[in-house]
Amino acid sequence: MKKTIITLSLLLGLTFSTAWSQEYTSLEEISKDAVVLRDFNIQGEYTATHGDQKVGLNLIAEGDGKFKFVAFRGGLPGDGWKKDDARLLGTATFKNDMELELAPEYEEENGNRAKVEFPPKTAKFEDGKLTPIDAPFPPLPRIERKSPTLGMKAPEGAVIIFDGESEGYLANGNKNEAVGTMWSEFTSKPLVRKPYRLHVEFLLSYMPKARGQGRANSGVYLDESFECQVLDSFGLEGENNECGGIYTVSAPKLNMCFPPMQWQTYDIEFEPPQFGDDGKMTSPAKFRTVKLNGVLVQENVELTSNTTAGKPASGEPRGVYFQGHGNKVQYRNIWVEYID
Repeated sequence: MKKTIITLSLLLGLTFSTAWSQEYTSLEEISKDAVVLRDFNIQGEYTATHGDQKVGLNLIAEGDGKFKFVAFRGGLPGDGWKKDDARLLGTATFKNDMELELAPEYEEENGNRAKVEFPPKTAKFEDGKLTPIDAPFPPLPRIERKSPTLGMKAPEGAVIIFDGESEGYLANGNKNEAVGTMWSEFTSKPLVRKPYRLHVEFLLSYMPKARGQGRANSGVYLDESFECQVLDSFGLEGENNECGGIYTVSAPKLNMCFPPMQWQTYDIEFEPPQFGDDGKMTSPAKFRTVKLNGVLVQENVELTSNTTAGKPASGEPRGVYFQGHGNKVQYRNIWVEYID
């Protein structure tokens, strides 16, 4: 069958959402609504081996029993699948509380996307597994990956911005006293203007009916000027305005955003910009590396000016700004280690 290649860069909802959407920040809130809890329990990552081929699946909740799905040949991103490997995209809808109807829409490989005309398939969700009923595939267990740097302790001599108890290096902020996290937005006190390693852990709110930039939006602004985006980008394309992206400047090498309500990590090596006595920039800001959930997503990205919404680049001492953007993203275990 001849395939018609099309370009749909906004296929998975990368537009702004103007409608109000419920924001869930805890399992207790999610559990108050049986339908919301059902959808939350099935959204997430799945993986299995079919013959000699590993496969992965992202199931992205969109509210009221509706989902997007992305199926990966080779495994999940960061666990076998590479950016140009084949994947299948489509929608899924609950037929009842146990069965999903999956309707494939597009195949993609090497950046080329083609419309497909496969009939919908049915899968049963039970005991934490998604089992195809009318397709020759094995059950896919739902998994919850963890970043290898989750819970990493600050090295000796590091600057502790926030560790759940100590708040001495925060300039401002609003602590979630119930669980010892910080609600966005807040700012650290100024840092020394030398290269440093920043460790951050964050929890994205569950917002199934929100879309694009309205879905758990925040951001980590190094030197209060240069943003690494924080957003519920689970299952999306991996654009420069999504999680792992340097906002509007550089797309991540791979979309390593985990599902919402799972703790995730940023580990960033950063060089602040340097200025001469005349106020002119002598050396641009540089993201040496950015790792999202332990996987390298940015490398050697220089910026001569601030990213959107960041303060203009300056030689004055500045801290790290954690943007609010109207959503209640949570942060913990934030520290900085100065490096040569």
